[in-house]
Amino acid sequence: MGTPDFAVPALQALIKDPRFEVVGVITQPDSQVGRHAIVTPPPVKIAAEKNGIPVFQPKKLDRSSPFPPSTFHLPPSSYDACVVVAYGKILPQWFLDLPKHGAINVHASLLPRWRGASPIQSAIAAGDARTGVTIMKMDAQLDHGPILAAKEETVLENDTAESLHDRLAMLGAKLLPDALADYLSGKIKPREQDHTHTTTCRTLTREQGKIDWTKPAQEIERLVRAYHPWPGAWTEYKGKRLKILQTKISSETTDRKPGEFFSAQHKLFAAGGNKTALELIAIQPEAKKILSGREFALGNLR
Repeated sequence: MGTPDFAVPALQALIKDPRFEVVGVITQPDSQVGRHAIVTPPPVKIAAEKNGIPVFQPKKLDRSSPFPPSTFHLPPSSYDACVVVAYGKILPQWFLDLPKHGAINVHASLLPRWRGASPIQSAIAAGDARTGVTIMKMDAQLDHGPILAAKEETVLENDTAESLHDRLAMLGAKLLPDALADYLSGKIKPREQDHTHTTTCRTLTREQGKIDWTKPAQEIERLVRAYHPWPGAWTEYKGKRLKILQTKISSETTDRKPGEFFSAQHKLFAAGGNKTALELIAIQPEAKKILSGREFALGNLR
């Protein structure tokens, strides 16, 4: 079970591993994508069909036929396990109990830190020095189940959600096969999470990308990287939305009002909280092309 690009390497790893037979894939329905609302299949569906694996796309999971024999040719009780990677919905306990050994999840954080829908973005925005991937046995609570395996990954100073996403997707794909095989053979036992150290994160919306300039420049710089490419960091300038694509923390201090733009040494800056300043390297005015900070300053700050 999976839907976006993040889930594809894990699916491919199981397909290639001779220890497993992937007998079916459950993914979200095709959706409208882009400005022209083109109906597009999920990346996991594309990967499954390329490998001749049956695909089921329910709008909701139905007790009467969660693993449809007409699609997968086998009753639910015959499956050893269901592997879930970024499927996109919380699964009920009755569903998790159907396969012989339950459902195994690949999650993009070191649980119990960053349970929820945006662990990659949250790790960068919080300034975490490390994150990773956790393989866990699922229960009905959000990212709450016991851990089978985990692997750390360093969060680099220039990481965006996109770059960290790609590394964690590959890390999960590398970790999953052995963890799953060892779990099914009884070589490893699930260990309970330390629930006293739980942190959570929520589903992101475009509006959450609006920059709060009263925050220090260091926090804003992390948020810009965390929200690239989605939902994107932005601010309002002269009544229009301005995307902030790339920034750099400045060593300069300023007494300017937070959010005020100014230029110095042919560079564009914005004032943050606590007298900090942030250099704006790449920005994009609403419905226009991407500009360097210098290009924007020449056209707007004189």
